[in-house]
Amino acid sequence: MYRTHTCGELNIHDVNTIVTLSGWVQRSRDLGGMTFLDLRDRYGITQLVFNMETDPELCKKARKLGREYVVQAIGTVTERSNKNKNIPTGEIEIVVDNLTVLNPAEVPPFTIETNTDGGDELRMKFRYLDLRRDPLKKNLLLRHKLAQEVRSYLNSMNFIEIETPYLIKSTPEGARDFVVPSRMNQGQFYALPQSPQTFKQLLMISGYDRYYQLARCFRDEDLRADRQPEFTQIDCEMSFVVQDDVLNTFEGLVKYLFLKLKGLDLRDTFPRIPYDEAIRDYGTDKPDLRFEMKIKEITSLAKNQGFRIFDQAEYIGGICASSCADYSRKQLDKLTSFVTQPQIGAKGLVFVKFNEDGSVKSSVDKFFDSEALNKWKEVFQAKAGDLLLILAGDSTATLTALAELRLEMANQMGLRDNKLFVPLWVVDFPLLEWNDESGRYHAKHHPFTSPKSEDLRFLESDPSKVHADAYDLVINGVEIGGGSIRIHDKQMQQKMFRHLGFTDELAETQFGFLMNAFKYGAPPHGGIALGFDRLAALFGGSESIRDFIAFPKNNSGRDIMIESPSIISNNQLNELNLKVRQ
Repeated sequence: MYRTHTCGELNIHDVNTIVTLSGWVQRSRDLGGMTFLDLRDRYGITQLVFNMETDPELCKKARKLGREYVVQAIGTVTERSNKNKNIPTGEIEIVVDNLTVLNPAEVPPFTIETNTDGGDELRMKFRYLDLRRDPLKKNLLLRHKLAQEVRSYLNSMNFIEIETPYLIKSTPEGARDFVVPSRMNQGQFYALPQSPQTFKQLLMISGYDRYYQLARCFRDEDLRADRQPEFTQIDCEMSFVVQDDVLNTFEGLVKYLFLKLKGLDLRDTFPRIPYDEAIRDYGTDKPDLRFEMKIKEITSLAKNQGFRIFDQAEYIGGICASSCADYSRKQLDKLTSFVTQPQIGAKGLVFVKFNEDGSVKSSVDKFFDSEALNKWKEVFQAKAGDLLLILAGDSTATLTALAELRLEMANQMGLRDNKLFVPLWVVDFPLLEWNDESGRYHAKHHPFTSPKSEDLRFLESDPSKVHADAYDLVINGVEIGGGSIRIHDKQMQQKMFRHLGFTDELAETQFGFLMNAFKYGAPPHGGIALGFDRLAALFGGSESIRDFIAFPKNNSGRDIMIESPSIISNNQLNELNLKVRQ
């Protein structure tokens, strides 16, 4: 037996008990005739004591141990004279009688402490060492508890967990697939699933009316923002439901998770904001509602007044930053640099200060007098001491830039409280969106999303007017997940494919299995997928999902610990009938 107890469970009630502990040496302290070792395992830390007077040989042996040595210690639990209230075992220590080195260790490349001296790349390379640190340990334990609670809630709601395949068929819609060559079917390829979408719809047709799984998903995308090429989602589907049924069920899940993992009782119904309203008021379909600061449009007031930038703009709008009229020229110049950086793309920034003394100061004083600026003030409902920040240009690009400016100002003003959570649903998405590069419509969500019945009359005459039975869950400006009511009728699915540029032959080749299944009694159904990694990061108070994945990839999609992806041998290539072009 390597241990009778873990390093996190002994306390004052165990005094005089003879115990055996095993773990890693966290740190060592030599204090004259005494040596103290902190022994660590997954459960905590226990202090070991060695006395030079009572057992000099054992004490000398302890002093030779380095950090991260794996050892076994047998001894007696005693009460500590200098108690450590910061750890559960801080009232006791182990007076060691026998010490065995189970495995020596080299000096690790960084300190394995809560606050480490290792950089990101170094810790990624030695991820197995980084995972010994308390912050990552807590993250993975939180992830484990999240998985347990998700299953507990969905099981209680009569869902059943069903696994779907990892080796599937490549499809043209969505992100780029990861493909896997088939040795037994030369020249043919599997794809790794971007989501279990078609399989969960087939399960509805099979009669399993409430399905879920914690599904692994794979997308060969450039890793911008905080993405991983492989991730986990809470994937769910329900039969005989309308949109409200899905939203109510999974609003219940989110409330349950907040209660179990954060101790927060979210009693209020989540707001439901139409997509068009979210874009109009916040510039984005994932608005952060922890603060107000809505975008306001002033195109009709500001255009055709002799200011060329405004006169040429399709859209003019801005935000009102309360009590920020004291911003210096240097601060305003930094904001201008922020909005004109390439990833945001604004052409410039106009400001208007409504000073506390009643005066008005703006960067466009030559073109707009105080009477005109006070009309802007009315639109923004600004007051003395407020600052207006105005952008102009193409509607979509300008609203997108204003969304970023809104978040930046909220950061500067301290309005994004990490202890506050404001979930909402964004609903009524467009069914389709036009892409100039491809010269055709693309699905806003995916090709299987059902159009709203009241908009079907526009499907042939003006597809841009058709809204979808689609919805996204957003919390604090982060899209946590999304879903839709699905098409369950073969004719409607064929019509949707035609709008997306599919020929009947291509649609049959790619999705014939699903449309054929519709012929055999497909029930009305809908579902949702929530980002499991994203939820873990949200509950853990982090913006990085990487910290909640045991073995993540870096920003280049590489696992630098195992050096993957890597070159494969010519023998493997020959078996697959593949040749690598240089």
